[in-house]
Amino acid sequence: MNNLKTVGLLGFLSALVWLIGYELFGGSGGFYIGLVFAVGVNLIAYFFSDKMALASSHARPVTEQELPEVYSIVRNLTTQAGMPMPRIYVIDSPQPNAFATGRNPNHAAVAVTTGILQILNRQEMEGVIGHELSHVRNRDILIGSIAAMLAAALSIFARMAFFFGGGRRSRDAGALGAVISLLALILAPIAAMLIRLAISRSREYQADESGATLTGQPLNLASALRKLEVGTSRIPMNVNPAVSQLYIADPLKALKGRGASKLLSTHPPIQDRIERLEAMAYNT
Repeated sequence: MNNLKTVGLLGFLSALVWLIGYELFGGSGGFYIGLVFAVGVNLIAYFFSDKMALASSHARPVTEQELPEVYSIVRNLTTQAGMPMPRIYVIDSPQPNAFATGRNPNHAAVAVTTGILQILNRQEMEGVIGHELSHVRNRDILIGSIAAMLAAALSIFARMAFFFGGGRRSRDAGALGAVISLLALILAPIAAMLIRLAISRSREYQADESGATLTGQPLNLASALRKLEVGTSRIPMNVNPAVSQLYIADPLKALKGRGASKLLSTHPPIQDRIERLEAMAYNT
């Protein structure tokens, strides 16, 4: 169900990019301009998303001598999953958190904060690493990057429309048509943002399920999430909002406060995720 939802949302988001391109530039030429633009940003996301995420998070590579337990956990789980060993990074931050990036298992990296290393035991860390490796196996990093780039494309188109006085079609459609076209250009980026956030939340649920299946211990991840809920709520972290959806728990939660809307969140509520994991454990 999560996978079907993701496909549908990405398809709708891509259609918005093409249609707004058609509206902005007019005619079939505008449609193809929108199509080429969408393909271009997808290629950028495909090849450079991992480098951008690691650089913006100030992650540094670490050796097995520095983090032997993390390397041991990652090696055991990747062997079990039939995946190549990803690169391991650490982020110097007291907030307990982690993320994975990379367009596919052959170009993957897992980053953990110094804070998460201090509060999780081995079993809980296995749950977190299993979650992150599942993001890689499910191609969630690529999906999220494509969604973000498409949303950015819509925002650029909207700004171009205002700069040029609206789309060509809106200038030829009369007063009512022009108002409708401009409203569409205004609302499209908002819709794109909401769709991107919905995709992010859906992939977190899926990574929880896949990770728990990989480790065979859903309650280990549930226990880790309880600790991460406390840590991310109390300890702020300097993270670029553009990559915040990559983390297992929202790294900006301490800055947003408890009143943040679920609809505007990159992550589903941790309590919901814990309840799903507990249901997995008790129904097996």
